[in-house]
Amino acid sequence: MRPPGTDRGRVLLLLALAAAVTVFTATVPLLRDWFDLRVYYGTVNSWVHGGGHVYDYRVPGTPYGFTYPPFAAVLMLPMALVGPGAATVAALLLNLAALAAAARLWTGPGWRRYGWYGAGLAACALALFEPLRDTFSFGQVNLLLLALVLTDARLLASGRTRWAGAGIGLAAAVKLTPALFIGLLLVTRRWRAAAVATGVAAAATALAALAAPEASRFYWTRALWDTTRVGRLDYVSNQSLQGVLARLGVESRAVWAVLVLLVLCCWARRAGRAGAVGDWRAAFALTGLTACLVSPVTWVHHLVWLLPSFAVLIRAGRPRVAGALYAVLCTSVVWLWFDDASGVGGFLGSNTYTWITLGLLVWLPVGHVPVGHASAGHLPGGRRATSRSTSATAVPPSAAAPAISRASSQPGKASSAAVTEAAGVAANGVAATGAGADPLVADAEVTGAPVTCAGALGAGDGPVGTGVGTVAAGAGTDCASGPGCDSGPDCASGPGRGPGQGRGRVRSASSEPTGSTRPAAANPQSSSSRASS
Repeated sequence: MRPPGTDRGRVLLLLALAAAVTVFTATVPLLRDWFDLRVYYGTVNSWVHGGGHVYDYRVPGTPYGFTYPPFAAVLMLPMALVGPGAATVAALLLNLAALAAAARLWTGPGWRRYGWYGAGLAACALALFEPLRDTFSFGQVNLLLLALVLTDARLLASGRTRWAGAGIGLAAAVKLTPALFIGLLLVTRRWRAAAVATGVAAAATALAALAAPEASRFYWTRALWDTTRVGRLDYVSNQSLQGVLARLGVESRAVWAVLVLLVLCCWARRAGRAGAVGDWRAAFALTGLTACLVSPVTWVHHLVWLLPSFAVLIRAGRPRVAGALYAVLCTSVVWLWFDDASGVGGFLGSNTYTWITLGLLVWLPVGHVPVGHASAGHLPGGRRATSRSTSATAVPPSAAAPAISRASSQPGKASSAAVTEAAGVAANGVAATGAGADPLVADAEVTGAPVTCAGALGAGDGPVGTGVGTVAAGAGTDCASGPGCDSGPDCASGPGRGPGQGRGRVRSASSEPTGSTRPAAANPQSSSSRASS
């Protein structure tokens, strides 16, 4: 089916998609009734106005209460000044702003060329993603933490490292899962950023200890180690390794520890390689995947940390894989085994999201950045790379350049690329001319320079212009070996392809408490008696 070629057709398509998404979200998914936000609001009000302790509050009729570190409660103190309705509106607006910020940080300036049409398609695709739906309907804080972490990803990639790590430190002080990103900074030898992150997290924790000394003492000595405060480990929404073992009836902590160690080793090896070649997108995506796996409790709404992985898949030229996995995560399929996860079918089906997370950790493409763009001009050893003038290596314009330019300007083609990219929530943000450099790859100039095959975009052998980044006029497409160029379909151009002869798709360029509540529900599809995820 051809995408609409007129603005009127695009408006009609967006309206139809918006109506379909509205019907789907109103009838199919579980609606959470702001349950976690009610936990936050009740906790803060009990603490400020009722003289209670932070970790004593329970939502009426449930055994569930606040499970985040004390610093999170300190940050939520402004809720004590407003009513529950105003708190709900504020939470919704904050989540929308955080989602927009995260998308902007991850895509860079390239999103502008898709305009309102691409933004509308992306919004429809995002509205279907179950972890995002749950984050909004619970009133959760996951998107705020994601935006903080991605801010550091952008700082590291652009070479502005003075305050890199501060966002990770703040996120780790609110919830423990993002603390694994400090491990990423250590694995990639970003010592200064790791020190900043650790210092910010420690300072925030100390501030909370001054504001609520009794709550801090209780949390770090008792609440943190009591997983029963969070919910049942075998609950189907727990899509971590511990959740898989719990549904199998395996209670051995040693088995869980061995699996966690294996996952961490895989992560350290792959994330270290990504950081060494400056592929910060892949490095941060792998860390988000790993945090979800190793945390004892990873509710479905925590899986917003998978979103960067879909952007990496699209950037590596695998949009169909990204679309298929994304579609599965829109289906709420794990809830089919809400009552009974026994047998082979239950083992495979109830852990579907865990299998997707594991598969992405093992097979997510790594190293798809142009040679010479490692870590924004930094060599793997941390030395500053010397810049080289592109004029010395520029390839004269070829006869194919006008054709490439014409193809990339066709609105229909750009629309199909926008659909693909919306599902992954990330464009790589590099047009050959006028769109700016990819902030999460490097800040070196590339216009007019030879482009390697690493990091190719687009689906298969589609026409020029359907990928996110088009080939610059006069840019060569020789496939160079070395860092940043994985083997496989993305390096298919091969040596000997001259200027203008590329395939038209080369780009230029936790042990953590959740705070969610898990009330039991006989009918998982009921909005009044559902279980929180």
